[in-house]
Amino acid sequence: MSLRPSPAARARTGLLLASVGALLAAGTAHPAPASATVPTGGTSTHATAAVLDLDGTGRTAEVHGDDSAYDTASIIKVDILAAVLLQAQDAGRQLTADERGHAEPMIKRSDNASADALWQQIGQASGLAAANKRLGLTSTTGGPGSKWGLTRTTASDQIRLLRAVFDGGTAAGTGAIALNADSRAYIGTLMSQVVAEQTWGVPVAGASGSPWALKNGWLRRTTSGLWDVNSVGQVTVKGHRYLVPVLSNGSSSMSDGVALVERTARQAVA
Repeated sequence: MSLRPSPAARARTGLLLASVGALLAAGTAHPAPASATVPTGGTSTHATAAVLDLDGTGRTAEVHGDDSAYDTASIIKVDILAAVLLQAQDAGRQLTADERGHAEPMIKRSDNASADALWQQIGQASGLAAANKRLGLTSTTGGPGSKWGLTRTTASDQIRLLRAVFDGGTAAGTGAIALNADSRAYIGTLMSQVVAEQTWGVPVAGASGSPWALKNGWLRRTTSGLWDVNSVGQVTVKGHRYLVPVLSNGSSSMSDGVALVERTARQAVA
């Protein structure tokens, strides 16, 4: 599938590319993981999706592709916010005005400076690891130093994170409640208010006009010039709520990566 070459689509891609600057400064990217390979324009792209039907009879996620690790790029911002909220819960308080001033643009418009501030607040990779242990994640490794965009994760771990937000707060595999109801509602609300030019990705797998919640991430590798493009969130199809993360790398352009993610999301839910 390719994006329609309309003026609106070109404008949307231009806006997305304008947001990449801070992530490009994140340093040398990791080697591409082994995964399902899709030849595209002379390059090899890789994509993995996971799907969990929250309203179905089964409670096990289906993984489509090799469940290996990918760079998160900006989808890590949901995990960062979860860690901030856990810190606030532990202290018995609400988020401060300053924390909200960072959290809201970080999720709604993928603001990198806000992510920088909150990444420092949670203690960078070690703080993320402590939060993820409580959230039930087992295969996510924080990026080195200040480079949160080079955090590595799997589709299965992103399902675990989405379950901690959208599935009653019970961390998969632990039976424990990590994020309380207010924290879950806050994350879900912000993910449903993403700015219009960033509403690509997993929402295409949902029914037309149905509610969605998402966070996208995109990063051009400094070594190869190829793109990591990811999308995670919740969509609704025929009255059922689905959690859907899609991770990809190796695309030759931002628009190719978006097309790959959207195609993979549709196929996974179908």
